[in-house]
Amino acid sequence: MLKKIFDIETLLKFAIINTMIYVLNGPILTDFGLYRYKKITILQAKKILKNSTFVSAIGHEATAMFLSNLLEVEIKYNRVAIVMQEGDIALVFHLLTRLSEGQVLKLNELCGKDYTLGLLKKLE
Repeated sequence: MLKKIFDIETLLKFAIINTMIYVLNGPILTDFGLYRYKKITILQAKKILKNSTFVSAIGHEATAMFLSNLLEVEIKYNRVAIVMQEGDIALVFHLLTRLSEGQVLKLNELCGKDYTLGLLKKLE
């Protein structure tokens, strides 16, 4: 049953209508609850954002620029805290490098780092 709920094509066809979609610059749990986190491709991420209205919670300007270029959609720098509700999803940019305390990357530095994209869904 979870596989059906979390299927990306199903999300695009049905759930997007009543679902809040966020873009995050890290895999964080914004509140207590049950979540599902799945790795997705750049193409899947593009489809999700192209067909929906979303809220950027990207708190670093270079990350917002990097993702805008990568996903071919404007993702604004928006340093806000969010709280996901049941059914909400978040497209997650996950930098695979642990940065030094206080380190902020410039766009050219970010381009050389390894990352993954994920889809986080709050199930309950």
